[in-house]
Amino acid sequence: MWASSNEFTACRQHINRQDHLEETLRDTAIIMVAQFLQDAAYDKVHTIAEELLDRAEKCERLRWHESPAECARQLMDTFLTHICNDQELVGNHVFSVCCKMEITARLQCFLSSKRDDADSIHVPLIPRPELTCETNEGNHVSLKTRSSYEISRRYPFLYGPTILTMSACYETAVWSCCQEENKTECLQTKLEPIRRYIREISARHRHLCEIRIKFDDKIARAVELILLTKKQPKANFSEIVKLTTDIKNLHEICCEGNTVACALGRHQLMNYTCSNQAILSSKFAQCCQQPEPFRGECIINSENDDKPNLTSLALRKFTEDQSACKQFRDKQHDFLQEFLYEYSRRHLELAVPVILRIFATYKQLLEECCKLGNPSECHRRGKEMFQRVVRESRDCVKTYCDLHRTLGGSNFQDRLTILYTKKAPQLSVQELVAFTRKMAAAASRCCPLSDELQSACVEDAAKLILGALCRRHDTKPVNAGVGRCCDDSYAFRKPCFDDLRVDGTYIPPPLSCDQVISLKEDLCQAQEEELQIEKQKLLSNLVKQKPHAAEDAFQAIGAEFTQLVKMCCHTEKRETCFQEENFINRVAGTHKRKDGARVCSGTPADQKVPVPPRGRLIPESADVESPTWKNNSRPSGFLPAQCWSRTLASPHRLSFSINKWHIDSQTGPSELHHHKCCLSRAVAEKKLKEQSRSSASLTCSHIWLGTGPPAVKT
Repeated sequence: MWASSNEFTACRQHINRQDHLEETLRDTAIIMVAQFLQDAAYDKVHTIAEELLDRAEKCERLRWHESPAECARQLMDTFLTHICNDQELVGNHVFSVCCKMEITARLQCFLSSKRDDADSIHVPLIPRPELTCETNEGNHVSLKTRSSYEISRRYPFLYGPTILTMSACYETAVWSCCQEENKTECLQTKLEPIRRYIREISARHRHLCEIRIKFDDKIARAVELILLTKKQPKANFSEIVKLTTDIKNLHEICCEGNTVACALGRHQLMNYTCSNQAILSSKFAQCCQQPEPFRGECIINSENDDKPNLTSLALRKFTEDQSACKQFRDKQHDFLQEFLYEYSRRHLELAVPVILRIFATYKQLLEECCKLGNPSECHRRGKEMFQRVVRESRDCVKTYCDLHRTLGGSNFQDRLTILYTKKAPQLSVQELVAFTRKMAAAASRCCPLSDELQSACVEDAAKLILGALCRRHDTKPVNAGVGRCCDDSYAFRKPCFDDLRVDGTYIPPPLSCDQVISLKEDLCQAQEEELQIEKQKLLSNLVKQKPHAAEDAFQAIGAEFTQLVKMCCHTEKRETCFQEENFINRVAGTHKRKDGARVCSGTPADQKVPVPPRGRLIPESADVESPTWKNNSRPSGFLPAQCWSRTLASPHRLSFSINKWHIDSQTGPSELHHHKCCLSRAVAEKKLKEQSRSSASLTCSHIWLGTGPPAVKT
């Protein structure tokens, strides 16, 4: 990440002034107003902020041991009342609705009306910032304050202290470039990392706020405890628990948009952290030398402390100690928190979602085992179960990255587009292409890393990308499968989406061929990136029309489209070439409506290829008619069973080939679809002995030998 202590040291040069505290208080008020009133002009925001300063100053004068919570509530009440008394602002329909509510509901109404347009805004914070160099060079305050305003209205969920830091860094970058000969190039180089950091950290802040709202308090607390323990693995348990409570409470204030209270709360927290850095982390020393607001941002972005030399004794008490069930019954909350602490500090390399899956697995294990007569024998297998959770995550990520390396970035996104259109066809093609573009970018960033870092990187990226998809679902429901994955379990959200089936309830609307894709000469002027987007939109439209067609058929269409554009763009009569090739008619087929219009039927090559309902990166078709399987050969990149078989009792996997497996005509196809070549030992042996009435055959190269058919945990 960009924000290291060196960058913050460079940013601080314009903030060491006597009026810093007064200026910071004014800026935090401007940030709060701008994040709620995103369409208001700067002068309007500045006027309202000035009127809030008296109340904000009372909050600032709180003593170190006083909680800012009550002052924060009064400040927010004053602010919202001010908005509702302003006739100009109440003219806004959303505000008029919110102002009719009682004070608690009013705040939630205002928060829900915020618009995060960060992905679509690419214009500079300040138009032509190089012109600033021509103005009075001593007027630094206006540039910093103006950039705070612009950042706030574009990123309404970004925490105020981060905006204060980034606006100071923005100001520093601009003034340093004013000394350079090529000011424009200098600004492009220095401002882009700031913009990228703002976008990334804003997504994380919003994600943390959504966890608190969507899931119960225990999940939010568990996430904070894991993050703190990974950053400060040498800190003792009581310190981590105290900081977990403090930070969870601070997140609640910051998520409610109270920038003044958020900044004051972080200031108190960082004072405590730096005063106790000797018992917390050896990595905070350089950050604690920084002034606010850089100190806090620096500590948050500091690297994890060195892993302590820990024995396995502390962890054994949770799986091997005979008193585990008594402690679980007597003090469940404290006992589980201690397990989470001890496990996290020993596994700094694991991503938060993976540790949460282990946490959920352990809690479920104790709930089952502690009902038995001899519980210690039951929960003793916990260590083996934890290892399996980690192995499943790493194996899935490895397969994911192997496929990315085999296909290459563009074809990999094609495959993702096909896959997620099957899972969520209700999304627009633009949404699906943008969504899979982020997933492909994460693969490009994560897959070159070492195996250990690779897994954590992919898991971390997936939680944010899927979080955005779930946010879209909350705004406008997609389908029942997406809703289940978003709502049932935060820890198992990614595995749930991995296992999501094709949405069989979706009925595609008829499309004209021009709606599928417009094959015109304009494609020859398009940049490579634009061509890829057009190809993926084509694939998404076709998948929506025929979601059960084989994935390989769509992949072939994508390749044919690329070749067609390349061929026609090299001819003299390009438009004629596109028309004569009649690409859409061949790949999708057309039929004539009663009104005479030609409509794409959406049946690629009119292939009647039954495909299993599980929407996978690689076709897992056990259907004997699928061309993928006709030659008794395993398709390249076939996903191993451990990627989705999450609750099998046996950890042993055997690579097991069956070249001629005869399937009973009454039960074969459906049963084979259900088991996905991952059957129990008994079922596998039985099938091998059966004499068939069918001549169908198939190769199945990955068999999981467990105690029964796989069950997906959500």
